Amino acid sequence: MGWGFGTGCVVCEAARDAGRPRDPVRRRVIGAAAGLPLMGAAGLARAQGGSGPDGAPPQGRYAVRAGWALTEAADGAAELLRDASVIVEGDRIEAVREGGPGSGMPVVEAPGALLLPGLISGHTHACSATPTRGIIEGGRSFARPLELVEELSDGELDALTAYNVAELLLSGCTGHVEMSLSLRQAESYARVARRWGVRGWVGGMVPGIGRLFPIWFRADDAALTESEAGTLEEIAANLAFARRLAGDPLLVPMMAPHAADTQTPATLEALAAAAAELGTGIHIHLAQGAREVEAVRRMWGTTPARWLADHGLMDGPFFGAHMSALDFEADGPLLRERGAVYAHCPSAGGAGGGTQPYPEALAAGVATSIGIDTHSNDMVENLKLAVLYGQARASLAGGGRAPTIRDAVEGATRVAADGLGRTDLGRIRPGAKADLVAIDVSGWLVGGGALPPEPLHNLLYAGGAMVRHVATDGAWQVWNGRLVVDDPDAVARAGGDAVRAIWERLAAEGWFEA
Repeated sequence: MGWGFGTGCVVCEAARDAGRPRDPVRRRVIGAAAGLPLMGAAGLARAQGGSGPDGAPPQGRYAVRAGWALTEAADGAAELLRDASVIVEGDRIEAVREGGPGSGMPVVEAPGALLLPGLISGHTHACSATPTRGIIEGGRSFARPLELVEELSDGELDALTAYNVAELLLSGCTGHVEMSLSLRQAESYARVARRWGVRGWVGGMVPGIGRLFPIWFRADDAALTESEAGTLEEIAANLAFARRLAGDPLLVPMMAPHAADTQTPATLEALAAAAAELGTGIHIHLAQGAREVEAVRRMWGTTPARWLADHGLMDGPFFGAHMSALDFEADGPLLRERGAVYAHCPSAGGAGGGTQPYPEALAAGVATSIGIDTHSNDMVENLKLAVLYGQARASLAGGGRAPTIRDAVEGATRVAADGLGRTDLGRIRPGAKADLVAIDVSGWLVGGGALPPEPLHNLLYAGGAMVRHVATDGAWQVWNGRLVVDDPDAVARAGGDAVRAIWERLAAEGWFEA
């Protein structure tokens, strides 16, 4: 059953939905509904700050008291709870209460904030955003910058990964379904994630970025056939990496094939066997373009989704990104039956890079998460873009179901968590993991100087800069809008040095003049 915490997200929705039953909204409010207090200067400062012992992030047992919290009630329904206290004990949520938490524990005060479960991106390439950001929007290909990322030293790679993972955290993204673009990049992600306590489902893309483009953009299918031995070697190496992660409390290995059109029957069988051993599933680009659909039909006589399912790749958790060329009428029932999750990435291709079939997936009843992909690392911004782009697509195409902010938030929390088999994530309820994000919905630009009556809608005016506090497993990684698991200035300098080296190589090659 989907969460029922709101419907309309733009003015025109009221006209579109006239005469149609509205989704139920469950809100619990302390005091008179009309008595929403104005947030004066001090109140806004608290909403953006919060308080722990001596101003430092609290540890162990503490409470977060927020103006609003998106909680899960005992019957499984979502509930917006006003003046909510969420009590944390270690890595778990101990209790959720209306009003104050009681005495005897530190309290993070966030009266102007909306407290959400930690956001989960259904699709990331964590170290590859900044090398391409701002240089591909004019129509250049991302291929060469991404190839140069792979040529960095391990130290430079870690610096680049750290900068990008820091941005994900700063935007409230506590969980990453991470398709690193190579095994080296997956190892880099693991090093950074372990250092900072990041939660990730990680695998190296196969074929990796160093081998990918001649196979993917091949002029002759012989290039795919000839790539098989090298791809099998990559699968074995990635499986060995996955085995080394066994037992890690926060890092879960997944097998991450690039796409259906860069695999052969033998590599699919090897991937399915590896996924069966790990039991954690498959993360792939699926039907991401007409070229892929045509290639699979030409070579194997079926659709990408059915070809993968026939080879056992949908026998466990399955996250498929983009699906821009997927036929939801033909393959939607298969995805629903197998519990597959569509990772919709509104920033794929860079800012203004086109739309994806979010409305079609919703109409087909396919479980849909929100993913970062790459280029952008702002998860809150991508929630907003998913809704706005999706509504425009539904209106202009005249089909699908126009998404709401409810859909986007649910996709980035409970849908993603359930698709990963983690019912202890993606919700605020007793017993769940203490992955928490506090977002200012009352202050400048996003709010109106007062605690809003329907705070989810204020997310449509927000971005990652509105995120104030972020915790994974109860440990604070972002505090007062600042990265606290590392020196943020040092992270920025080192990340900048790495990306500058890539841009200098591009300039020397004449890439910017092409």
